[in-house]
Amino acid sequence: MTANLSPDVSQCLELLQTMQVIRYAEEQLAADFAAGKTPGGVHLSIGQEAVAAGVCAHLSENDQLASNHRGHGHFIAKGGDPKQLFAEIYGMSEGICGGMGGSMHVADYSKGIIGANGIVGAGLPISTGAALADLLDDDGSMTVVIFGDGASNQGVLQESLNFAALWKLPLLYVCEHNGFCQFSPAETVTAGTISDRAKPFGIPVEVVDGNDVRAVWQAMAWATDHIRSGKGPAFIEAKTYRINNHFEREHLVVQTPYRTEEEIETMRRERDPIKLLQKWLKEENLVDDEELGAIDEKASSIIKEAVAFGEAGTPPPEDIGESYMFAGTHS
Repeated sequence: MTANLSPDVSQCLELLQTMQVIRYAEEQLAADFAAGKTPGGVHLSIGQEAVAAGVCAHLSENDQLASNHRGHGHFIAKGGDPKQLFAEIYGMSEGICGGMGGSMHVADYSKGIIGANGIVGAGLPISTGAALADLLDDDGSMTVVIFGDGASNQGVLQESLNFAALWKLPLLYVCEHNGFCQFSPAETVTAGTISDRAKPFGIPVEVVDGNDVRAVWQAMAWATDHIRSGKGPAFIEAKTYRINNHFEREHLVVQTPYRTEEEIETMRRERDPIKLLQKWLKEENLVDDEELGAIDEKASSIIKEAVAFGEAGTPPPEDIGESYMFAGTHS
């Protein structure tokens, strides 16, 4: 990595705010799911907030982002409206996709959010097409695809890397390596170093601590400089940790635990990206407890308003399925 940039104090506080909004959103969704308030399941990214915040801090609305099934944080960090997110997950008409997409399929083209996806690895070909459009438009915009370590085993990754390298697409690959493929430790199903898969195509790679938002931000500064200067795609492997289960009712299908509670609590205590940034800011005497409290309170209020908006929403009409299925029938 050649870029020497680091986020300044104001940027660090913005990163902290973003991460805390994501955290409050997902803690609320965990509680909502447990209470039976969500029509479908939810896949949470608690502990992974630094990747979403650090990556999206460098993107504009003209840049595009393809996400995955664990994409609430990506949506929020890219500028998506938390109110419309909650309304969507609650299945309301006021949701960003009219209540039809749910947790795993949020999108907002006006913000460059071209969609989360419940199919593992599906964002890779979608982002390749989006980056080709960026190249043809020649307007300086770029596309980012965030995918997990499990998606790195899909053949479509190799197809995408090949195409992106040949055409020098303005495309950034971000592997959010959280250590687990569903209910299995990643090393039991994924051979080698994931980012090495980009190297034979001549795509530059950066491996970064995905729980250190400043490190993610710095890697993203390098990647955007490389891509926007017309040098083609880049690849970031962000090593992080998934605190919550693969999905919130995992215990019903997992008979043998694949990690210990002690491991989870150790990571929660020592590697929480929010706590790490707060600790650094205080050690450097850049912020005091009052400022941290104000950021926390604002993040909490944003999600409380989002929940209230979602709960006050209206369910879609009964014939909505037909009107979306057939062209020309949706008013």
